[in-house]
Amino acid sequence: MQLIEKLDDIKSAFENAVITIGNFDGVHIGHQALFHEVIERADAINGTSIAMTFEPHPIRVLKQNGHPPLITLYDQKVELIEKSGIDVLIVVPFTKEFAAITAKEYVLDILIKRIGARVIVVGEDYTFGKNREGNINLLRSYAEALDIQVEVVNWIPISNKSRKRISSTRIRKLVMDGRVRDAQKLLGRHYQIKGEVVTGRNRGGKLLGFPTANINLHDELCPKPGVYAVTVESMGSIFKGVANIGYSPTFDDHEFTVEAHILDFDTNIYGQTIRVNFVQRIRDEIKFSSITELSDQITQDVAFARRALK
Repeated sequence: MQLIEKLDDIKSAFENAVITIGNFDGVHIGHQALFHEVIERADAINGTSIAMTFEPHPIRVLKQNGHPPLITLYDQKVELIEKSGIDVLIVVPFTKEFAAITAKEYVLDILIKRIGARVIVVGEDYTFGKNREGNINLLRSYAEALDIQVEVVNWIPISNKSRKRISSTRIRKLVMDGRVRDAQKLLGRHYQIKGEVVTGRNRGGKLLGFPTANINLHDELCPKPGVYAVTVESMGSIFKGVANIGYSPTFDDHEFTVEAHILDFDTNIYGQTIRVNFVQRIRDEIKFSSITELSDQITQDVAFARRALK
C-alpha cells in the first residue's frame, strides 16, 4: 500500500481512482465493507483503490475538550487499512483551515482534480465541507455533471435481529463496558491494546506466583477494569494469557495498571512492545482478604482462560 501523508505529495491524479473517505476509527466491519466495495469497483475498471482519512481526528480540532478516546491510534489504523488490500491511503493533516474548505472546493479541487476520482464510495450518512454543508445529494449533483459515479454503501446492522448499525461510537462503549466479546463481533477482530513492558511492583511472581508483564499503554481506549482472558503478541508469536486492568484493590495501591500474565512463558521482555487482544471478560476486580485468597482466585482465572482460549 502506498501511504501519502500530505495532499501536496500527490504529483498527478491517479488512474481511474475509486475512493472512500472517512475517519475510520476502529477500522470496523462497516469500514471494511467500504474498502471491499472500493477494491471491487477499482478492479472492474482497472483503477486504483484509495481510502482517504484525517489526522488528527477532526473532532480533536473542532472540539478540543471532551473528545472520546480513539479505538485505533494512527499507526494501527494505517496497518489495518493496509491489511484490507487498499492500494493507496491518503492521510490529510486536519486543521481549522482544512475544515473551512467549502463542499464545492472539496469535491472539485481535491477529490476530482487532485486525486482523479472516477467513483466515490461513501456510507449513508456521509457529509463533507465547511460546516458539513455537503451531503450525498450534493455529491451526486456534482458527480452527474462531471460523469463521476457515487456509490452509497448501506449501513451494516449489528446483528440480523437489530436495525442499529455498527459504529465506532457503539464499539467504544462496548469496550468501555468490558463487553469485549460483543466488540469483537463488530470489529471483526479482538479489541487490542499495545504498550511497552515496564518494571512493575515486583510482586506478581514473588508474592503471588504469577509473574506479569506490566504495560505502559500507548492506546487511549482501555476496557473496563477487571480480569480478562487474552492473547499476547510478542516476539512474532501469540501466547495465551490473563490480563488485569485496574487498581489492585487487595494492595490498596490506588494506582491504575494494566498487567498480563502470559501462560507457559518465562522470557524477559522488559522494554519490548507487546499487543494484548481481549477475548473474554472473566470477572470484576475484587478486594481479597489475603494474598493466599488472591493467589487462589488467579489460579481459577488462569484455568478459565485456558478453557476460553482453546
